[in-house]
Amino acid sequence: MSELIRKQFYITKQQEQLLKKKAATFNISEAEIVREALDSHKSAVSYPRKFQEKWFEERKFIEEKRKGSKSDLPIKRWKRDDLYDR
Repeated sequence: MSELIRKQFYITKQQEQLLKKKAATFNISEAEIVREALDSHKSAVSYPRKFQEKWFEERKFIEEKRKGSKSDLPIKRWKRDDLYDR
């Protein structure tokens, strides 16, 4: 088996109950069930659509900014201390 890395995460009460039940049923550790679940979803894991659309918008914005020259950027005319006057 490859090197294992310790992780901590939160699950719901219902997920905990299911995890304990499956571990007892198959006589394996809860960690093994989590590892198998992750392995079975390797190719299926992706950003939720609502986030994916936002990332595409952000990527497009960044690409447009990168295409522009530095002369397109506004000139900074403020000092850090000016921010504290707000």
